[in-house]
Amino acid sequence: MELTLDCLRPGMQAVIIRLDLADSLRLRLRDFGMVPGTLVRCRCRSARGGLLALELRGTVLAMRRWDLRHIVGKQVC
Repeated sequence: MELTLDCLRPGMQAVIIRLDLADSLRLRLRDFGMVPGTLVRCRCRSARGGLLALELRGTVLAMRRWDLRHIVGKQVC
């Protein structure tokens, strides 16, 4: 099932399908290893839900939900 990464809840995992972001942010995320085919796991959400902590390739990134709405993935059980 496809979803945008802002829908992930703690413990959920997804494989990235595509990044529909501006070039500057897409290139920055690529440097962290966020490319199609990468497995990401939601570690936690902020108290107000504005930020999510995602774990990928041994790194934890805190990202805004607004940016995560533009990254499409496929949920992994």
